[in-house]
Amino acid sequence: MKSSTSKAAVCHTPPTVVQPDKEALIRRLNRVEGQVRGVNKMILEDRYCVDILNQVSALQSALDAVAMLLLENHTHGCMQGAIKSGKGDEAIDELMTVVRKFAR
Repeated sequence: MKSSTSKAAVCHTPPTVVQPDKEALIRRLNRVEGQVRGVNKMILEDRYCVDILNQVSALQSALDAVAMLLLENHTHGCMQGAIKSGKGDEAIDELMTVVRKFAR
């Protein structure tokens, strides 16, 4: 019987990671935050469903862009470091777990 602990749980997770594109990430997230407030306002104002759905689609795209930037940073930073230190297999397992979440 398999243990309930996932492979990702056994990988080394650093306590903090300095994002190389922190300012770009924050700008994107601030835009997303504004879009969420806009969608909230549209719902409160009883706006047309298709207009709201178009904004939700834009929100999803904006969040996907944030995720891709984080994934790129992770691959070039954390993954590269793990491979160089001999922990590549664990890091790849962890990465694939995350990628599968986005492939749904």
